[in-house]
Amino acid sequence: MATNSNKEIIYLPLEDVESEHCALIVEKGLAQVKGIETHKVELNNRRAAITVGKNEVVGEAVNAIRELGYGVSTVKHTFPVLGMTCASCASSAESIVSFQEGVINASVNFATGNLTVEYLPNMTDASKLQKAVQSIGYDLLIENENKQQETLEAIHAQKFQKLKSKTIWAIILSLPVVTIGMFFMDIPYANQIMWLFSTPVVLWLGKDFFINAWKQAKHRSANMDTLVALSTGIAYLFSVFNMLFEDFWHQRGLHAHVYFEAAAVIVAFILLGKLLEEKAKGNTSTAIKKLMGLQPKTVIIIQPDGTEKQIAIEDVHEGDVILVKPGEKIAVDGMVVSGSSYVDESMLSGEPVPVLKKESEKVFAGTINQKGSFRFEAVKVGKETMLAQIIKMVQDAQGSKAPVQKLVDKIAGIFVPVVIGIAIFTFILWLILGGDNGWVQGLLAAVTVLVIACPCALGLATPTAIMVGVGKGAEKGILIKDAESLELAKKVTAIVLDKTGTITEGRPQVTGIQWLNNNDTAKTILLSIEKQSEHPLAEAVVKHLEGVPTIALSLFDSITGKGAKANYENETYFVGNKKLLAENNITIASPLQKQADEWGSQSKTVIWFSDSKQALSVIAISDKIKETSVEAIKEIQEMGIDLYMLTGDNEATAKAIAQQTGIGHYKAEVMPQHKADFIKELQKQGKVVAMVGDGINDSTALATADVSIAMGKGSDIAMDVAKMTIISSDLTKIPQAIRLSKQTVATIKQNLFWAFIYNLIGIPIAAGILYPINGFLLNPMIAGAAMALSSVSVVTNSLRLKWKK
Repeated sequence: MATNSNKEIIYLPLEDVESEHCALIVEKGLAQVKGIETHKVELNNRRAAITVGKNEVVGEAVNAIRELGYGVSTVKHTFPVLGMTCASCASSAESIVSFQEGVINASVNFATGNLTVEYLPNMTDASKLQKAVQSIGYDLLIENENKQQETLEAIHAQKFQKLKSKTIWAIILSLPVVTIGMFFMDIPYANQIMWLFSTPVVLWLGKDFFINAWKQAKHRSANMDTLVALSTGIAYLFSVFNMLFEDFWHQRGLHAHVYFEAAAVIVAFILLGKLLEEKAKGNTSTAIKKLMGLQPKTVIIIQPDGTEKQIAIEDVHEGDVILVKPGEKIAVDGMVVSGSSYVDESMLSGEPVPVLKKESEKVFAGTINQKGSFRFEAVKVGKETMLAQIIKMVQDAQGSKAPVQKLVDKIAGIFVPVVIGIAIFTFILWLILGGDNGWVQGLLAAVTVLVIACPCALGLATPTAIMVGVGKGAEKGILIKDAESLELAKKVTAIVLDKTGTITEGRPQVTGIQWLNNNDTAKTILLSIEKQSEHPLAEAVVKHLEGVPTIALSLFDSITGKGAKANYENETYFVGNKKLLAENNITIASPLQKQADEWGSQSKTVIWFSDSKQALSVIAISDKIKETSVEAIKEIQEMGIDLYMLTGDNEATAKAIAQQTGIGHYKAEVMPQHKADFIKELQKQGKVVAMVGDGINDSTALATADVSIAMGKGSDIAMDVAKMTIISSDLTKIPQAIRLSKQTVATIKQNLFWAFIYNLIGIPIAAGILYPINGFLLNPMIAGAAMALSSVSVVTNSLRLKWKK
């Protein structure tokens, strides 16, 4: 439906706008957005209708609504873009998609070859976006996501083979041209032979450069292909003219040179550079390929009648019972229903020690069963599995842009037009100042400038390093959600740690038990009472006494806030706190009392077990500090980072944990909302704060911190909010993540430095700046080789990250 001014009305589907008051707030918010010409909120239809002057305003409108705390229903997708050859292609594809109606934001990552797009499903769809991308000479792969990866790999392999054969042919055909051009210029028909060999190289093997340059020109843009097409095209046409019209130059007293070898070799070198770059870029995404390869293609399910049946992974449904044999990979997330085995979870957590899985324990897709065999019920399948979520997070992170990339994108956008301008300026200068040979040398210098300039090295500098960094993190069990947090982690000056589940295991455990007389009947009675109790501490005792037999009790009674009691063979037994014992006039022997006092001073929870006359044993229960926490805290402090522990626990427990782990600053009895306030205080002091937590109560603090890190064994909400997740919940991964951030940012800086320096030095030399000093003019062929090398060197430098400790 169009308005009078022929402007299209755009409908934004709203979420959480339930009343006129909400609608009014949204109305006011939209009124603040510049570029929205008309707007109204249709409450019954749950949508906002806006007309805008330009498409970018839609994204601003959506952000404005979201900032007010309401939602807009959008679809987020990642599609592979086919046919891109350089960083400028990525920016062309990105801008055409960004201008499509209903697109909120779009970004194309040249390194991964992916378009990440968010759009309004009521305004556009994948096929419309595909048509837009096709209109400028590229393509989008829109398919079933499961098959997408296989199709993609086949397409990439095909493309690589095609590029390889083109490169080999270009080199074979260029060799005779170079040989004649260098050493045998005086043989008969030398020019014609060179023309014969160079024509297929430039016009057939290099035709894509010309086709793509023309498509760019039609949309008034230019990229890497424009530079190659201009340089080789000019060199080739100039040579053909000189060969056919030698007299034109002879009449002017000049020799008619041909530059077929330069045109052919430039194409050969640039194709070789692309081939090496493609190969290296394939290596940067190995982390994703490794993760993808973790899932088996088929599984054995147990049918209702008890028979086994092999089915494809795509056909597994929630509730199916799956059989896992020794050495097999686990296909989906689930819960063990029978049998037990050790499972290697190192691919998810980075922890090398296999974990025992028995009945009612969770198992995860991609992990490897060891020697035992078991059956498990599928709980999460397809995109819901932890492995699928990890793959998606890694892909999203690899596709995201670091803040430094935004500057580089701006430079890459104006790079090609600036280079063309420099080439024209070089030619004019040579014409004015170059004397008799000014025309020829000016043309050659201009061609060399076009050849040596490399926007690709600039375009690849950041994304390749981010890809390798995120991939390396995933292999080590550190999931990084976006490039920004990877870039920021190196600047962290303060880390705030939650206690329960972060520094400690998060599960109460029996850390000590002392008996008055160590007899087996007493243990049996204690276990039997605790098995009937619903108290969380009872679970710790049951776990500790695993393997002890149980007996039938009579008159079991749970006493709220104190413990429980039960009868066995006409004797009453009590389990609970000291208050329970005092109320029933039970005596405590001094060795047990002494032990209880010692545990109490260490802030452990003490529970008692007695018969109707005397205490039979005292038990200490505490939330055990993780084995790696002390080492990790020491390592973080050695890095010069301030450490703070926040806990909702009492002062005594907090103090004991802080002393045992070596943490200098701690706060006890902290409410969830106060954690976020504490982080804001640290930020006001100029600190870059990382928050590490695992529970729902940590989610506000995680959202407030500059860098948020969740523990993988914690709540899903904490992991959703956090920008990094430590899958194994091991604190030693935090210093690893900080080191990875430092290495990645250093690699980005090195890449950008070399890409800039290369262009800053290369372009003036190509223009002939050294000619007045020492008569040096750069050969276009050497410029082609240097250009190819610069891209390859940037990707190779990024790959060095993989092997750093």
